This record gives sequence, structure tokens and C-alpha cells, in this order.
Amino acid sequence: MTASVEYIPVTPIEYPDENGKPMAEGDIQFSYLAYGINTLQIYFQNDPDVYVAGNLFIYYEKGYPESVVAPDVFVVFGVENRDRRSYKTWEENNQIPNFVLEITSKTTRSKDQGAKKGIYAFLGVREYFQYDPTGDYLNPQLQGLQLVDGNYFPVATNILPGGTLSLSSEVLGLELRLEAGKLRFYNPATGQTLVTHEEEATARQAAEEKAQRLAAKVRELNIDPDSL
Repeated sequence: MTASVEYIPVTPIEYPDENGKPMAEGDIQFSYLAYGINTLQIYFQNDPDVYVAGNLFIYYEKGYPESVVAPDVFVVFGVENRDRRSYKTWEENNQIPNFVLEITSKTTRSKDQGAKKGIYAFLGVREYFQYDPTGDYLNPQLQGLQLVDGNYFPVATNILPGGTLSLSSEVLGLELRLEAGKLRFYNPATGQTLVTHEEEATARQAAEEKAQRLAAKVRELNIDPDSL
């Protein structure tokens, strides 16, 4: 007699790409989330082995889709710079984010200060920064942590002339600055603040309009501006 073996299909494990929740709590949080992602993508655009993303699910244990975290902004070194629907560490040679930035608020502070902070330390995220754009609970509004022997310690804060607060990111080679309450990335090598494509276009248009007004004033004096 031949014994029959019942075939039980194995249901593949699903790793969702989204949870149906909005990217950010409000417009202010979203604007800085977008600023962080866009400026860092521009900054690293010529490096094929640096991946910049944000509000993307990071799965860090194969077979356990509940082991997931979604940083607002993160940077991973040593992986291909390409589009992804989610980030699975076991498919990326176990590379985890080197830098994380959370745009935090009253409703997210418990996770940002508790669960997420613990997960980032467990994973080995070298730098973890938090920015509170509305100043609801972080004082100062911009703070950074650096991982040392598995524990996070505060990144030194510098106060620049004019009252601007500055924190250095060794991972990025940039400074995170708080200018009149607004978060900005600053490149100390060039002395320039990082801007998005939209901000660059707006500044260029404003400069062109100013030049046109100046040329019109010069013509009123019967002077050809092209001769200057």
C-alpha cells in the first residue's frame, strides 16, 4: 500500500510597501522631510554606491515582516543607488542605514525617542538626528546622537555668530544647522547651504528679475547696461 502525502502549500511571506498612513503629520513636517530627501539625493547624486530615501519601509529580519521601521530620511553607504519599493537588509548585503533623520512632533515623539531609537541602536545606525520644526517638545529643536559601543551619545552642539545652531555629521561630512528655527544642511567644504532643485530655480529666477530691474534703471539714465 502506497501512503499518500498531503501537499500543504506554503504561503509566501508578504512585506508591504505601505501602511496607508500619510507620509508626515502635516505640511510643515512634510516640507522638511522632502527637503532632507531631495537635498541629500542631489548631494550624493554622482555616487552610485550611496542610497538616499525616506518614509520607506526597512525590513531588518527575513521572515518577520513585523520587524520593520520607516525613517523619515536615511542614507545607506555601500549599496546601489536605485529605486526601491522597500528596503530589505538581507537583499542588500546586510547593509543598514548609516544616517537617520526623523522630523518629529508631539504625536511621534514617543516612538522617535523610544522604539525607533532602540531599533536604530540595535541595527547599528551610526548617527540619529531629530528635528522638531514646530518646537513642541525638543529644546533645542535640532538634536543629534552618535552610536558608541552600542549606545547613543549626544552630538556636540556649536552656536555660530548670529545664534545659528550647528551639529556636525561625521557620516555625511555635512553640518545640520538650525537657522531661525529652520533646518538646513550645510557643506563646510564649499561654504554653501544645500538647496533643492525648486529652491535653486526660485533663487535663479529672483536673481534674473533683479538684474532686469537694475538694467531698466540703468537705461533710464541713458546708459546701455551691456556696455558696463
